[in-house]
Amino acid sequence: MKKLLLLGGSHAEIPLIRAAKRLGYYVITSGNQIDGMGHPYADEYCMCDFSDKEAVLALAKEKRVDAICSGCNDFAALTTAYVCEKLGLSGHDSYETACRIHHKDRYRLLAEKLGIKTPKAERCLTKQEMLKASESMQFPLIVKPVDLTGGKGMQRCDMPGQIESAFARAMEMTREEHVLIEEFVEGTNHGFSAYIRDEKVSFYFVDNEQYYKNPYLVSGASAPGDVPEAAIRQLCEDCEKLSSYLKLVDGILHIQFILKDDGMPVIIEVCRRAPGDLYIELVRLATGLDYPYYLVAAEAGIRLDVPVFHEADGYYVRHCVMADAAGSIGSVEIAEEIRPYLVSELFWYREGDLVEDVMKYKAGIIFLHFQTEKEYRQYLPQLTELIRIRLL
Repeated sequence: MKKLLLLGGSHAEIPLIRAAKRLGYYVITSGNQIDGMGHPYADEYCMCDFSDKEAVLALAKEKRVDAICSGCNDFAALTTAYVCEKLGLSGHDSYETACRIHHKDRYRLLAEKLGIKTPKAERCLTKQEMLKASESMQFPLIVKPVDLTGGKGMQRCDMPGQIESAFARAMEMTREEHVLIEEFVEGTNHGFSAYIRDEKVSFYFVDNEQYYKNPYLVSGASAPGDVPEAAIRQLCEDCEKLSSYLKLVDGILHIQFILKDDGMPVIIEVCRRAPGDLYIELVRLATGLDYPYYLVAAEAGIRLDVPVFHEADGYYVRHCVMADAAGSIGSVEIAEEIRPYLVSELFWYREGDLVEDVMKYKAGIIFLHFQTEKEYRQYLPQLTELIRIRLL
């Protein structure tokens, strides 16, 4: 039986593990978290830091794997590209290309070169460089690490006096020697997940993003997205422009963008790996397309027929259950009126678990399906009240 190494093993990777097994692989998961929820779904778990490229390369050689699939993390995506390039495994872009996509500063330069709308930004090695760069930008500004996701290390600056502390925070968290400063873009937040084949968009999915306490950490997503056709056409064009220039291999090209008042999208994040928190399950539920299967197949170098685009059947929501205050968890309470709309749920909290950082902590994920737009518009703004963490 052929072996596939998957870099990760949390709840987010469960759909990928299942898909790999449906493809007939013996699946080996990795990562530092020995208690990851995904590991029991695999055939084998090997403790290995997936951000350590050389360690993963050694593991892949030792296990004589036939394919490698990235987990839902940018470090995993970069390591996967690096190791596959070293071993001559197909299904992935070169390591250089992966860095140009996943490092925010390098992507901003690339987007500017290709004429893709992106925030005005500048890479800075020192606080003096950042202060100087801010003089030619319009406040508010965002300071962020170039290599992290989920809002880690990000800070909004509404005035020059906030820049130095924002720079220090971002530098403390990044693994690189520089950080990014960019103009803050006003608008609504969305995701655009595309499947690229022969450098063309053969399938896409558009969502609305929801946020709770943390304005930079997505706490939910819903579909179909409130995005005009003109913006979707622009996103498809941008994807294909990027794919053609970089000669991207088949597979996912996932984008986060802000839809401005003029109806045009500004791309703020790009990656070539599955988004976290079971996002690909939302795509599967809403469209009927086995998205995890296609993504794993692409990373394994298996060429499949072009996916068929499906309109969403009703309105689907992926809701991450988060706390509104620190403390010990007693339970998660789900209001009776919302229960008829539940599709599935996955919780990983235990009674007594301590919520220390309300900006990051998630107790689980719930999927909902609303048949009508009226129900969807009515209940979506209320979900954080209807599904709550009860503290002891």
